[in-house]
Amino acid sequence: MIGNPYELFRWFIFSLVIWFVTAVQADDSRSTNHSEKIVLGAGCFWGVEKAFEKIPGVIDVISGYSGGKGVEASYEAITAMANRLNPQNHAEVVEVTFNSDQVGLERLIQLFFELHDPTQLNRQGNDVGTQYRSIILVRSDDQKKIAQRTLADYQLLLSKAGHGTIKTTITDFDSFVAAEPYHQDYLAKNPDGYCPDHSTGVTFGKRSTTDIANDNLMTGLHILVVEAQGYCPYCEKFRSDVTHKYSGSIPISYRTSSQLVGLTISTPTWATPTVIFLRDGKEEIGFRGYMSPSAFYNALGFFKLGDSDAYDVAFRDGTDPRFCQEYEVFKNTPEGTFIDKLSGAPLFDTSDRFNSKTGWLSFTKAIDGAVYRKPDYRYGMKRIEIRSVSSDIHLGHVFPDGPDGRPRYCVNATVLEFVPSGI
Repeated sequence: MIGNPYELFRWFIFSLVIWFVTAVQADDSRSTNHSEKIVLGAGCFWGVEKAFEKIPGVIDVISGYSGGKGVEASYEAITAMANRLNPQNHAEVVEVTFNSDQVGLERLIQLFFELHDPTQLNRQGNDVGTQYRSIILVRSDDQKKIAQRTLADYQLLLSKAGHGTIKTTITDFDSFVAAEPYHQDYLAKNPDGYCPDHSTGVTFGKRSTTDIANDNLMTGLHILVVEAQGYCPYCEKFRSDVTHKYSGSIPISYRTSSQLVGLTISTPTWATPTVIFLRDGKEEIGFRGYMSPSAFYNALGFFKLGDSDAYDVAFRDGTDPRFCQEYEVFKNTPEGTFIDKLSGAPLFDTSDRFNSKTGWLSFTKAIDGAVYRKPDYRYGMKRIEIRSVSSDIHLGHVFPDGPDGRPRYCVNATVLEFVPSGI
């Protein structure tokens, strides 16, 4: 029993420390358990469920129905003759829950392509009908980008092996309904059950120097990311932090060090990732190891903009000349969006543009979350600078003298590109 005040105080401090350590450990546990979901359809869901349940890092796999409209989400309804050719039919899918710290989404989608034949339309082998279509249902723009890039990589591998065009659709997730209980873990309950193998035999893990041609990298500007043949945590981190969020006009391609045939590269590629900025198949800038977003966009800025007014604005906080050439082009565009010239992120909408008669593009607001503000006391003035959240380039300033008491975002046209509506 604790008798005196000193012992009571020691006991209180000890309890407080134990509580704090326990709370931190619990928080660390939560921070490393990055649970994410993806819904995939690759034919009969029994075999697909079984395949994904074997993957380390996968937490749970549930067979179910998704992707349809106006059709009951049940096995009886989707397999009815009336719905077998119905493009609005639900697909047989699996909802895969995984820990993204243990297995990347890209690897799961690679496995998805490898375990079926995505060149078949509304069927897998003798299983015919829209319910057996190849489909990926994404929950975010990041998931969509990963799916699209992985599809493009697999199409190159398939084409080299003599296969046709991928028919897989990538669409936004709307809803998922779990299949009837007897479908769950069907092959675990019925080891001799129906489980056909419709895979093409083409895999991401068997790449060689002949798997991917580099003809498309021989003309124009390209960003090439050289990755490890096996698992590479810094490659995954670079994709997560940088390239999966990138939407710029210079395309990004991924290769391993054995797939660089025909390219002129001087930077050693043993450290992964290695980022190479190519012009007509020849290295112009090379960077070994993980690049932070800041380092990536600084290199991209020098590569794309060179020693120009745009580079001066973006990285030296410069200012366009009044009524510059880009301003004259952009001041009367049709409806659309002005995007970051490096990252491709949307920044301003034409619906918020107005003519301030200053000689610089002016907007009453930015797209939500696209820019951030910081004080600017240079040149003896007190101003508020605006910078792009995605690439951190300088865009201009915001003033309180816009129409009807609204702000005036005064933006340099040279660091923008324009995308018309509908593209």
